[in-house]
Amino acid sequence: MERRLVAILTADVVGYSRLMDEDEAGTLARLDGLRAEIVDPLISQHHGRVVKLMGDGFLMEFGSVVDALECAIAWQDAAETRARLVPDDKAIRFRMGINLGDVIVKGEDVFGDGVNVAARLEGLAGAGDILVSRTVAEHVKGKITPEFEDLGEHKLKNISEPVQVFRVMAQPDGPRFIAKTGRSARVNGIWVAIASVATLVLVAGGALWWQHSVPREEPASVERMAFALPDRPSIAVLPFNNLSEDAGQEYFADGMAEDLITDLSKISGLFVIARNSSFSYKGQQVTIRKVAEDLGVRYVLEGSVRRAATGYGSMPN
Repeated sequence: MERRLVAILTADVVGYSRLMDEDEAGTLARLDGLRAEIVDPLISQHHGRVVKLMGDGFLMEFGSVVDALECAIAWQDAAETRARLVPDDKAIRFRMGINLGDVIVKGEDVFGDGVNVAARLEGLAGAGDILVSRTVAEHVKGKITPEFEDLGEHKLKNISEPVQVFRVMAQPDGPRFIAKTGRSARVNGIWVAIASVATLVLVAGGALWWQHSVPREEPASVERMAFALPDRPSIAVLPFNNLSEDAGQEYFADGMAEDLITDLSKISGLFVIARNSSFSYKGQQVTIRKVAEDLGVRYVLEGSVRRAATGYGSMPN
């Protein structure tokens, strides 16, 4: 019998039965979109694994409790931002529980109190909440610094000992947590955020470098926009042009744009167009104005990637 110590994250959709009863096809489509554009990329980025899906529920394991909590925070921030853009009766919101504990491994599945505690914490959570055990709160201390609300000890169903429960507090003016390094993302620094997540990617024998031009104004017509502008800054990241002679570097250019979309989507208060929508313009000659009007955004980012034979590229100011 194999055992291992892992961080368990459980999540489910609040009011799933009601949402399905009112709009089954639409709910499934929105949930599939959230998974493809937010949930699955975040789980992969934080080195997690989906153990199983249970209708509206997720059971995941992470080798690091910091990864589990950061994934949950980014997930909730992105989901809550989207929820504010649709009527309350159609919004998809999640509740989550995280525990660090010993589990029994059987094939691809995991069992034991480590899993059960996380599931019970999730059951106590409200919409948009992340509840964690004392063990989780203690292990992330000094690594990331979320604000926790101590909810006291709770007697959880089928758990012999009471569990001290903490809720991750939302920050009023930004993401739910601030990394220990002091880095923060504020919407009014949108171009600083873009520059910070556009990084050099090294490859054998040379380097790929990303280059952007000075943002230019190309005013779009609000009246012509296909969708109403969100009540917060909004941006679409177009697929980057591959300026290398090697067409095989195309996937690097696409990958950098996709990573940028993922990172920007974690900025609380910033509305980011999904990759599927912005990449529909790949290979097309379109104006920035048209993209903004088609997608209903204030900002559009375009760029290019070139493979340099030697040395490293530089990012202009």
